[in-house]
Amino acid sequence: MTSPADRLARQQDREQGIGTNKKAVKFSQQDYETLREQCLKSGRLFEDNCFPAEPTSLGYKKLGPHSPKTKGVVWKRPKELCSNPKFIDDGATRMDICQGELGDCWLLAAIASLTLDQEILARVVPQEQSFTEGYAGIFHFQFWQFGEWVDVVIDDRLPTRDGKLLFVHSAEGSEFWSALLEKAYAKLYGSYEALIEGNTTEGFEDFTGGIAEIYTLEETPPKLFQIMQKALSLGSLLGCSIKTTSANEVEKRTALNLFKGHAYSVTGAEEVYDYLNFQLVRMRNPWGYKEWTGPWSDKSIEWNHLSQDEKSKLNHVADDGEFWMSYSDFIKQFSRLEICNLTPDSLMSDEVGHWNHYQFEGTWREGSTAGGCRNYPDTFSSNPQFVVRLEDVDDDPLDGKDGCTFLVGLMQKGGRQQKLGFNPEFIGFAIYKVPQNNLMFHYHEIRALSFANTREVCNRFKLPPGEYAIVPSTFQPDKNGSFLLRVFSEKQAAEELSESDVDPHFKKLFKQTDGNDMEVSAFELVEILNKVFSQRSDIKTDGFSLETGRLIVSLLDKDESSKLGLMEFNLLWSKIQKYLAIFNKHDTDSSGTMNSHEMRGAATEAGFQVNSAVLQSIVSRYSDAQYVIDFDSFVGCLIKLEMLFKMFKTLERADTGKIELDMQQVCKTITKAAGLSGLLV
Repeated sequence: MTSPADRLARQQDREQGIGTNKKAVKFSQQDYETLREQCLKSGRLFEDNCFPAEPTSLGYKKLGPHSPKTKGVVWKRPKELCSNPKFIDDGATRMDICQGELGDCWLLAAIASLTLDQEILARVVPQEQSFTEGYAGIFHFQFWQFGEWVDVVIDDRLPTRDGKLLFVHSAEGSEFWSALLEKAYAKLYGSYEALIEGNTTEGFEDFTGGIAEIYTLEETPPKLFQIMQKALSLGSLLGCSIKTTSANEVEKRTALNLFKGHAYSVTGAEEVYDYLNFQLVRMRNPWGYKEWTGPWSDKSIEWNHLSQDEKSKLNHVADDGEFWMSYSDFIKQFSRLEICNLTPDSLMSDEVGHWNHYQFEGTWREGSTAGGCRNYPDTFSSNPQFVVRLEDVDDDPLDGKDGCTFLVGLMQKGGRQQKLGFNPEFIGFAIYKVPQNNLMFHYHEIRALSFANTREVCNRFKLPPGEYAIVPSTFQPDKNGSFLLRVFSEKQAAEELSESDVDPHFKKLFKQTDGNDMEVSAFELVEILNKVFSQRSDIKTDGFSLETGRLIVSLLDKDESSKLGLMEFNLLWSKIQKYLAIFNKHDTDSSGTMNSHEMRGAATEAGFQVNSAVLQSIVSRYSDAQYVIDFDSFVGCLIKLEMLFKMFKTLERADTGKIELDMQQVCKTITKAAGLSGLLV
């Protein structure tokens, strides 16, 4: 569980820009410039003890120390493989990426797409590195990981067999940026074997910090070709593949020389105007060979219809792993298209726009915030909850209908770093419309994304302006994990649960009272509440008690820290605002207090049906000598009622409205309900 100190440190880092691309986090605490300077002074080439040139860096099973695939492997530096190695020779291009004996075509397809935008490439692959000036056997690369950029340092010892690179390599053999990039990515995830199998979208996102959409080509959306063109023009990364129905079909060749389950890059989408109009898509096989042999393949007769100028425009070159095909053949042959949206992109608008990016981090914890999906109604409400406010509709929507377009991506952390025995959880989220003056889970549901056991689940939505609650969860309850929730919106949205949207006066009081640990204890909570409500003239209060403060913390403390963080505190503030509205509405004589008649109606509107006996207990427990209930007692009462109703629902048997307890359960229940005995009638 993340501690308050850890959360405070991460917030302070973000405020200083640490984790951005300009101030990437140092992976394994290794600083490239410091290590390089040390090597230059000592005259020694860098040797990375964090990712050594040993069998453990290759893998643990398929590439483990006793695997036949790792026999004869020797780690060599580029200067031992050729006389004049180059880091980048005449620009990094997609032709520099040829797959070796590692099953990471998904990654290489992403790298190939990366080369189409030199600005993005330079962010991942720092360009000043070389094997000549200042060479010390050390290189570094930057990747996006779960909301922040990390800088990964490696040495240049690469796995070889018989004097040749074992994994990715350039076609000409003397350029090494792609092989070193692959090694840095392997270090990031623990080994080369950790890179076997994956989705191109994962590489796309780790290279850009973007958010990826997946299109099923059996259900091709309207104007997909135009979407592809715009995406490519904006530097988005595109990949595609052909689905398989069994493991035996992976890399199986089709009649027209395409390979099932193999990741291809989409590198171009052009319309050609001759005596006919053609829509063409350019593809790249990361193997560097084995191309499509259908219409518009390298040697097909279709090229005879084009002028030399048109051929030059399309960069028609034979036998290089890159090929053209018609758009109609593309959607027939391929099953899946992946587009990684970068933060400045807006794919669904005719005008170039900008995605607005918001992200939230959270955890699921057994017995606390891991409530499972909506199949588990007793615990679903304990999941983390995030609210965004959409205010402005899209400009020039393609479908002609007003609405707010936004993407939601839920990513579970870890995965490839875990080695044997790791199975990603099924994760997903539900989206609810938030009516005014209502509490969570009384919302009207808008859309729920189907669950998947992938690193990230993502979908695009178009909804009317309003407030929406996003509830991320694992499919089953009590599954521990950490996640990153991201929202990309066409127009600016407000993060309701972010610090920036908390009432400024209330936020100031929180900061003054939280003891600089970003959380408030029950003692600090009572202090804040009394400062706020002592200034109101429409209610009467003699001050919130420590008992009430402890009950509030117990009800809303999702991370079990015995304190309330700002997000939990903001949820409390919304709850108390609702209670205040109910209080004022039912205070019909404007006395600033509740009498017994007013209290019955107020409790009912708050969602609690109470009989006369319970109402009598409430008045006896919370009223003063004049039999009226002031505001602090009103809040304390509703908090206790909410805890009791929640406890009852947990113990209720099959919606019977009854519970059965043995003696041990009675003792346990009384312990949990300490201080509530006045209402146990």
